[in-house]
Parts: sequence; C-alpha cells; structure tokens
Amino acid sequence: MSVIPSLRHRAITALAIAAASALALAGCTATSSASAPSGTTTVKMIQEWPTGDSFWIPWIVAKQQGYYKAEGIDLDIMAPPNTSATMQYLGTGRADLAFATSVDVVTSASKGVPVTSIARYGSGNNWGLMSSTPEPVDPASLKGKKIGTYTDSWSEAQLQIMLAHAGLKLDDVTLVTATDDTVPLLVQGKVAAITGVTNAEGSELTSLGKKYSVALAKDNGAPDAPVFSLAANKDWLAKNPKLAKGFITATIKGMNWARSHPKQAVAMFLKAYPDAETKAFSTLQWADTAPLLGETGKQITASDLEQSEAQWKEIAAAAKEYGVIKTTGSASSYFTNSAVTNR
Repeated sequence: MSVIPSLRHRAITALAIAAASALALAGCTATSSASAPSGTTTVKMIQEWPTGDSFWIPWIVAKQQGYYKAEGIDLDIMAPPNTSATMQYLGTGRADLAFATSVDVVTSASKGVPVTSIARYGSGNNWGLMSSTPEPVDPASLKGKKIGTYTDSWSEAQLQIMLAHAGLKLDDVTLVTATDDTVPLLVQGKVAAITGVTNAEGSELTSLGKKYSVALAKDNGAPDAPVFSLAANKDWLAKNPKLAKGFITATIKGMNWARSHPKQAVAMFLKAYPDAETKAFSTLQWADTAPLLGETGKQITASDLEQSEAQWKEIAAAAKEYGVIKTTGSASSYFTNSAVTNR
C-alpha cells in the first residue's frame, strides 16, 4: 500500500531544529532571535498544533497587515513540539498567549496552572468521530476496533465521553496515536474511525475527494461548547491588560479581512507555511472555519468572541463526570472576558 503523506505536516527546518535543541539544552523561553521593532512589545503566542494549519489565518493576516503593530505588538507565532505541549509553554511563561482547546484550559487550570481563556474561537462543538461509512458510526459498534486520535486533552476527553455515553471505556478500543494527522490512518483503512473536527480533518478528507460521515460528540453526551480558545498566562495577563485587548482588537481585524479576502488570506498562510497544507485543503479549511467565527455577511465584533459562564460550567462538569479532572472550580477560574469587553 502506498503511503499517503500527511497534508498537515510541514518539514522542520534547520533553524527550527537548532531552536528546539537550544531550548532543550538551556531550558529557556522559545522566542524569535530578532528583537521587537521599535515601539512594539514582543508577545509570544504558542499554537495548538506542531504544524501550521489554516486556523491560524486570522493572526497571520493581522500580522502581515500591520494590525498588531498598530496595537504596539510584535506577535511571535510559535509552534509547539507536540500537541500536548501547548499548555506547558503557556503555563510556564514560555508563551504569553495560546491557541488551545477549551478542555486543555480546564484541565490545566484545574491543576493550578496559571492559564485562562480570554476569547472563544468558534461557536460550538464540531468535533466527532469520522468514518468512511455512509452513515455516522455508532460509538457502541467500535468495541474492539481501532480509532485514530491525538495526544491532546480535548481528544481524550471527548472520546472518553462519547464512549461512556455508549457504555464503553477507552480500554474497550485500541487507540492509534497520530503525531499530526489522523486522516491518513482512515484513508489507508488502518482504523475504523478517527477523531477530529469538521473544519480540519473533515476539510482534508473533502480535499482528497474522500466521502466521510461524522458522529458528533455533542450528539453523544458531550457539551456543545466551542472546541478552541484564545488563552493567556494569568501572570502575563495581569501585567499586560492593554496588550491583551490590543491582541484581541487586531485579531478581530484579521478575522474580518480574511473573511472578506479568502483567497488572499489563504495565500498569506501558504506563503508563511508553504509545506503545511495543500492549497485545496487550506482553501476548504478556511471556508469551513470562517462561518464559525461569526454570522456570515456581517463584521465580527468583540461580542462574537465573548464567552459564557454556562459553557465553561458545562465543559468542567462533563470533564469531572468522566474523570478528566477531579474537581471543578468556579467558571471564573477558567475564563475572563476582560480582553473583549471594558469590564
């Protein structure tokens, strides 16, 4: 069987290898070597994925268009070494901001890690189990079968909830862990289903001309809460509230520009990360993501990024019920709207 390369994979350059080696040896913060331009402050943003993906388009556009610079920010966009390292970087101060999953925020905050969500990215839970079957797979039918998944907290928690809803445990299935992409596992018939979101793995399958169905987690016991979050290190946020608000202001401008100029936005992303995705995949992924950020045909405003106490309570309650966390805290221990409102 021929090997299908991961469309979300990008080659690691010699510079990245050198930076990673220096970080491992020195244990210091991973930042760009160049100093911030005059009049700006470097803000380090760690991503959710070790390879570039089109979810990042709003901040790539905002950086290229000078929106962050106008807010006094020199944004340093960093990729983590693996999918479980994002919150480690944020919690230890090696990053100031993060693009992460909401469950990662809950699990980290529940352990006393100084992280908090400052804005939502998307409107609901579009994560699920994807299969090549004509109809969405019944989670109960996966007993004894292989499932392709990742190492992040969100994937583990959502999968655990879906299986428990069907009367199964994680031990009832065989997990096949993917470093950066579960799609090749499904395409090559190595697993019965894969975990993912409709605007990433789903977009990739469509770009490959593959038909798929998805059993959504929200229809199988999981809360219908946004998958992704823009998060901050609490200590950094307390010292830099103006920069946090400036980051949100510039990011919203990036979202609106990218939604109005999708072709140019995708081109900017592919220029920044030429080996990350194919043009077809990136185009589809952004087309599938843009409507989730705000009502189509209208400008995104800060209210579209504002978070609700109810959603965070629901996420935390589900995480506790299924053993992802031991105890729940108040909703305010997981999020703040201070960067998207004047409160």
